[in-house]
Amino acid sequence: MDCPRQGARLVEVPPHGQRLRAVAMGVVLLLSRTAAIAQETAAQGTIAPGTIAPGTKVQGTVAQDRGELRSSPALGERAPSPEPLPLFVSGQRVHGVVDQHVSIEGDARLSQGDLVVHADKLEYRADNDQAQAVGSVRVWKAGDRFAGPRWSMQLGTRTGFFEKPSYHLLRNDAHGHAQRIDFLGADHIRIQGAQYTTCPCPTSTAAGMGKGGEPDWELRADWIDLDRQQNEGTARNAVLRFLGVPLLPVPYLSFPLGNQRKSGVLPPTVGIDNVDGYSLSVPYYWNIAPNRDATLTPTVMTKRGVMLGSEFRYLEPSHDGTVRLDWMPSDSLRDQSRWGLDTVHTARWNNPWTAWGDSPLHLRLQLRRVSDDDYWRDFPRADTLLFQRLLASEATLSWTQGDVSHRVQALRWQTLQDASAPIVPPYDRLPQLQSRYHREMGNGLNVSLLAEHTRFQSDETLTGQSNAWRSLGIATLGYPLSVSALSLLPTMQWHATRYRFDTPQADGQRTATRIVPTFSLDGTVVFERDASLFGRELLQTLEPRAFYVFTPFRDQHALPVYDTGARDFNLSSIYSTNAFVGNDRISDSNLLTLGLTTRWLDPATGAEAASFGVAQRLRLRDQNVTLPGESPVVDRISDVLWGGSIHWNEHWGFEGTMQFNPKTDSSIRTTLHGSYSPRTYHTLSAAYRFQRESSEQVDLGWQWPLQWGAESAQQAEARWYSVGRLNYSMHEGKLVDSILGFEHVARCWLARVVLERVQTGASSVSHRLMFQLEFFGFGRLGINPLKSLQEHIPGYTGLRSSASDSSPVSSFPSSSSSAPQLYSHYE
Repeated sequence: MDCPRQGARLVEVPPHGQRLRAVAMGVVLLLSRTAAIAQETAAQGTIAPGTIAPGTKVQGTVAQDRGELRSSPALGERAPSPEPLPLFVSGQRVHGVVDQHVSIEGDARLSQGDLVVHADKLEYRADNDQAQAVGSVRVWKAGDRFAGPRWSMQLGTRTGFFEKPSYHLLRNDAHGHAQRIDFLGADHIRIQGAQYTTCPCPTSTAAGMGKGGEPDWELRADWIDLDRQQNEGTARNAVLRFLGVPLLPVPYLSFPLGNQRKSGVLPPTVGIDNVDGYSLSVPYYWNIAPNRDATLTPTVMTKRGVMLGSEFRYLEPSHDGTVRLDWMPSDSLRDQSRWGLDTVHTARWNNPWTAWGDSPLHLRLQLRRVSDDDYWRDFPRADTLLFQRLLASEATLSWTQGDVSHRVQALRWQTLQDASAPIVPPYDRLPQLQSRYHREMGNGLNVSLLAEHTRFQSDETLTGQSNAWRSLGIATLGYPLSVSALSLLPTMQWHATRYRFDTPQADGQRTATRIVPTFSLDGTVVFERDASLFGRELLQTLEPRAFYVFTPFRDQHALPVYDTGARDFNLSSIYSTNAFVGNDRISDSNLLTLGLTTRWLDPATGAEAASFGVAQRLRLRDQNVTLPGESPVVDRISDVLWGGSIHWNEHWGFEGTMQFNPKTDSSIRTTLHGSYSPRTYHTLSAAYRFQRESSEQVDLGWQWPLQWGAESAQQAEARWYSVGRLNYSMHEGKLVDSILGFEHVARCWLARVVLERVQTGASSVSHRLMFQLEFFGFGRLGINPLKSLQEHIPGYTGLRSSASDSSPVSSFPSSSSSAPQLYSHYE
């Protein structure tokens, strides 16, 4: 494929006050429809005003010395003016008749507005405003470049043709050659017998050109129609060729010429996995309005049948949302119809309930439902949240009035059960009413109040306890004190709860009340000193901390458990006042927690280069409040918690925690994680997770080039990358979840092939092969694995993500996994 000549000089004529050769100025005056006849003097003679009459023959030679012409590469890109545009020509030889026709030979040039033409020979006829050029014709039109043997155009309407041209389009950097180009107006061209690509012009085989000088990818079509006014391109009887092989026949193709979205059929995706078999999806994108769109995706699965996916999005000044519905009328895998619904709606409007509330009302509606318990196992896709076993549907209305915030919520769960690993369904909240008040008084006193009224409802045969209303009130007073390096925070809290049950309890009561006070004192001392570590000047801190909490015992064994569980034991929760998360259990406590932390800080930026901490809890009295079925806690000394992190620079880091039992002299739980990322697209990570008598896993993740060369994928001509994550269970002796793949980026295309393994049950595994080709400035084919790579591989960066995702020409707005951005004129 030949590329248009680049680097040719465009010229503009200087102001009328400057001097030109006699015949050159005569031709300019002859062809200008707006400029008056001017007086000019030249070395060969003088042409006085009015001495050239219409019909007079003009002949002459333009001198080769063009010292008075100035280089102007921007001339051909000027916006056309609504006024009649003057016409400028120049050449070595010129002859013709004034106001009728003129011929220019030898380095002939013509320019008018955003149009510049160079050729061996140019002709212009004034009666029909027609210009023609033959011999090494080069045309610049609004930044687009064309080159070929013969060109003709009616200048007023910008209509004409170009025979056997090569072309280069400015807006999307596409180029190619054709049998003929028809100019159908200022912003409309039709390319017949077209070859179209965005691969760079060949300088070597590695520069995006295959064997025989062909580009790595190209679109060949009977014709390609490009209408910039409608921002639309269409192609008829097209074939997408890749590495010289026909890849995809397309009888009709429609695509946008800019970032704007456009309705049309999207490229098909082909998938392979052990559940679906071979699958083929052909999405259709409907650009309803700038702030509304929809995508319909029919899919054929060889092992299962036909599925229709749909997504509708909207964005308005006061509300926005997404509705996604997948429907399978008959699934051979389960011999039933399947469906999944995922919708989110958010709205905001002025608060009508109070004149002084400066916060609007916020509404959030979310509905997530599926047809059956096996849906999460049979549709384990990373582009949807319906693969989870707990699906929440909720409606939440919230607003703020000064120091007070309010929330009204209704929450309902769908629990997808697995016979091999059943779970107790969480309680629905139908409804939950909540108000919070928080204020810092002028004397330093902090006041916080919480009032909540909730209806807990579930299947009593599964939960084993009665449904109920729970009313809750929590009042907290805190008075922070600070003296030099010492800071103290004494806090007093009262926790009051009342239950009203649907059925009598074991003691025959239908109500229960509990009031529990809690006192805590948190003290920290911060010492600082200048330090030097590995030749680096740092600021080191030493921060001993003591935390005391006292909560008297209140018998709670007869109270139900609706939203409460044991709090995770870590370096953060060890300084909490309650051993439980939720409000159905308030642990009786007489605890003293001692901890020590040291940090190394950059004195200039305050960034933390390293930190280490240790903490242990001393129990001064047994904890008798527990969850149902658990025994009181009698250990006086807790496990020791260790933690540390090192982030010496932006390239590598390390984090680790350990829970150590001093009685057994063994680790109960250990987590280690390290990462190394010297530059973009180069990342390695490793993790070790151990929990005694439960699990032990090793996790490796990476994105790394297999070829060395340019510093970034954007600069690379051709590079291979390996990507993956392996999660190995040492306890079970097998891989759990894993993903492994390769990426290849060239100058004008990118390929990804990824194999994903997902554990979908105790004995079930899903394998999926994802393959994608991305043609820069044109579109994508295949299943997009980017979401899986980003979720599984720590630090993963999409190759050429900034270039490909915001390409000037994105011919295929993608389906829901990478849909174009929705925008609104109201924003």
